[in-house]
Amino acid sequence: MPLSPQSSLAAMAAALAPGLRAIATDMDGTLTRSGRFSSHLFLALERLQQAGIPVLIVTGRSAGWVSALVEYLPIAGAIAENGGLLYRRDQPEGQWLVDVTDPITHRDALADVFGILQTEFHHHFPRLHPAPDNRFRITDWTFDLADLPGIDRQTLSAMGESLAALGWGFTYSAVQAHIKLPEQNKAAGLQRAIKLLWPGCSLDQVLTIGDSPNDESLFDPTLFPRSVGVANVRSYLSELLHQPAHITPSAEGEGFCELVAAILAHWAD
Repeated sequence: MPLSPQSSLAAMAAALAPGLRAIATDMDGTLTRSGRFSSHLFLALERLQQAGIPVLIVTGRSAGWVSALVEYLPIAGAIAENGGLLYRRDQPEGQWLVDVTDPITHRDALADVFGILQTEFHHHFPRLHPAPDNRFRITDWTFDLADLPGIDRQTLSAMGESLAALGWGFTYSAVQAHIKLPEQNKAAGLQRAIKLLWPGCSLDQVLTIGDSPNDESLFDPTLFPRSVGVANVRSYLSELLHQPAHITPSAEGEGFCELVAAILAHWAD
């Protein structure tokens, strides 16, 4: 499906709804509105559940945060830390989606490489500190972008290059930046999760939704031909190797909700 930013919601639904079996969506900036869940979102998730379409949240947020989401939202599960771990209500202890043999040693290595990054960028960003939720993380190491006024995408790109030279991966969203394993990303974690949750479900039956650079792998058409960006993804399009096949008229959670309404209306017709 070609990129169609001007597609009507009805046209999107007509392209995306037939044969759809599941939805995998980012959270911050995609489900939220100004950083919060809305009553409209809860209704949209409930309507999808009633229609028999499971929703899997795929977020960069920490394991500690995500393990709680599956207990309170009408979703099939949630993937934490950009493809690191899968949480679902029937397995609250979580399932690894990346190959880490020794979690303690892994976290120590992440702390060490973050220390190198702090030293390298200390002159420009002396407040480069771990995010408050970093203590609840298992597979990656994170800092909040809001703590670094003046940071730009060129600097983030330079950080990524420095970390790549040290053998680590790097990605960022509108809210956080993440140091991680090079092979760790949302698409890789989602592929493993699909096999665990829905054996027999093919990737082209899953609709992926996002808004930021750390969602880029979810827009890869060779893996997920049904992909959508909510309108705020437009500010990142020039940076994305893989772009969403469609873009909603509205931003953030409003975009998600209007897309869900259009898909359900298409089925009703």
